[in-house]
This record gives sequence, C-alpha cells and structure tokens, in this order.
Amino acid sequence: MTRLEHALAQWLEALTVRALSPSTIAMRRRCVTVFIAWCAERGIDAPGAVTRNMIERYQRHLFYYRLPDRSANRKRDAGLPLSLRTQHLYLSALTLFFGWLTRQRWIAANPATELDLPRSPRHLPRIPLTLAEVAAVLAQTSAHGELGVRDRAIMETFYATGIRSMELAHLTLYDVDTRNRTLLVREGKGGKDRLLPIGERACDWIDKYVTDVRPQYLIEANEQRLFLTYRGKPFSPGTLCIVVRNYFKDAGITKPGACHLFRHTMATAMLDNGADLRHIQAMLGHANIETTTIYTHVSLRTLRDVYERTHPAKATRAHDAGVDAEREAVLDALDAEAADESDDVADAISPD
Repeated sequence: MTRLEHALAQWLEALTVRALSPSTIAMRRRCVTVFIAWCAERGIDAPGAVTRNMIERYQRHLFYYRLPDRSANRKRDAGLPLSLRTQHLYLSALTLFFGWLTRQRWIAANPATELDLPRSPRHLPRIPLTLAEVAAVLAQTSAHGELGVRDRAIMETFYATGIRSMELAHLTLYDVDTRNRTLLVREGKGGKDRLLPIGERACDWIDKYVTDVRPQYLIEANEQRLFLTYRGKPFSPGTLCIVVRNYFKDAGITKPGACHLFRHTMATAMLDNGADLRHIQAMLGHANIETTTIYTHVSLRTLRDVYERTHPAKATRAHDAGVDAEREAVLDALDAEAADESDDVADAISPD
C-alpha cells in the first residue's frame, strides 16, 4: 500500500466515524482512487509530493479524457468526454481529501486550495407528465392482476409523495400510516428523516396490496420491507425504475425518465396549484431551497397565465378595455385627491 493509499484509508475511516452515508463514502473513495492511480503512473506515491501544478494537470487530464469502448453496453458512450458534473465531482473530492490531510498535519499546505472547479451546469428537470399521461400510465396496471395491484400501489406512492426510488425501496410496513395518511421517510438523502402527507387514493391502493397481494409474495416471515418482488425480495431502486418504465412504454409515453418523473410531476403540479416553494422543498427533502427553485422554470401553465394577462401582444380587447377603465378610474381618483389637497392648502393660507 502506497502512502497515498494509506492516507485515503484513514480519510475514509474518518468519514465513516462522522456517519456519512455509505454511498457518499463509496463515491469519494472512487474519485480519489482514480487520482491516486493517475499519480502512480507518474511515480508519485506520497501526499507531500502532490503539488498545485500537478492537480491542475490532473484537471486538464479529466477535461481531455475520453471514455473507452470497454463493453458492449457502454459502446454508445465510447469517445465521449466526461461531463462537467463528473469533472466537478472528481475534483471536489480531491479538495476535501487534501483539506483533511492538511488539518491532520499529514501535509504542510493544501495543494488543492482555491482550485478553480468547472462550473457544474444546472439543467431543467425533465418535462413532467400531464394529468392525462399519469392516468394512462396508472390504467395499464389493470391488465396485470396481482402484480398490477402492487405496481399501482408503487406508482400511486411515487405520484402522491414525490419520494426518491431509494426512499421508496426502503419503506417498511410501519413507515406508512394509511389511517392518518402519513408516510415516514427514514434516512433519506443526507441521512435525514421526514414525515410526509400521502393522498387517500394512494393509501387505498397500499391497503389493497398489503391485504391481498403482499402475503402471497412473502417468504421470510420477518421481512419488514413494504414492497416486495414476486420472489419475495425487497426492491432495488434499479428494479423499481424498470417496472415503472415498462408501464410508460405500455402507455405509449416516450418522455425520458421513470420513477423520478413522478417526482418532477408532483412538484410541478403543486407549484401550478399555488403551493409555496417551502412546502415543495419539505416534500422533496431538499436541504437547500435553491435546489427547489429549479421547478419554477418548468411551471409553464402559471407562466402562460401571467403572459396572457400582462403581455401587450397577447392581451385581449376585453382585457385592454378593463385596463383602460381601471386606469381612468385611478386617474379620476388622483385628480379628486389633488383637488381636495389644493382646497386644503388654499384654506390654510387664506386669511380669516
């Protein structure tokens, strides 16, 4: 084990002690391991031997790197560059790693300090489903018997709460209270719990699934996961997405996305119907309100209503007439108010 690898192991242990999520630790391990392999090719194996110039060279390496053709499944990606988001992720892990090494006195100075990271683009969310499309997708489950009941309960839960696929996969029997219509997300993204309302229709389908279908799939008597595959195993997020995507195909919907598309649809629908952005933030479990504000860019219905009412090129004659009448009324009121003030001034300066 090189000194860089030993330092990485110590850092990962420190992250584990801080109770960071396993997925976060795994991602940081992967990012720093790539850098250590790059250093090894250049004969560098100690943290103190890494300089600012080397990290900048590594940043250029990431920028010019092209994905190799290593498997048939990824052949379509061969020759493509790393996305700016991926480059940002790899370099951010380095700044955290070397920052920790500096604080622990492994190195005298942080070579990654004030590194200019690539600007990670903020894309609009996927185009949400319309109400008709949601109904079409949910209707497809009626042709699949018991599996359809389970899948309808799954998709109703996604649509009603907007939770992530990982969060739904981890739901237990006791996390959903259908009587009080609440759903508890345990250790969602960032390790945070949140209690959410869930609609009556979703609760009805969950009750039907738990009563009529789940007992037939149950193999281990002590299994607590709410949603099970037909083999009696808990779902993985990937399997959930495959199930949902198949129903999209059956309904003839070609919009990209699967489970997450219900999340976007719920958030956009709530915004369109007047929900406060803070309430949507609480539903989605966003740590930062800035993450939630991206949904304001896709609330096209609200934007169109404002556009129709305010843009001069789209305003109707009736609307124009109403605006003119309102303007005249305001001007008349101002004239009357000015006349009253003039009379008051005249009274004040006139002799008795």
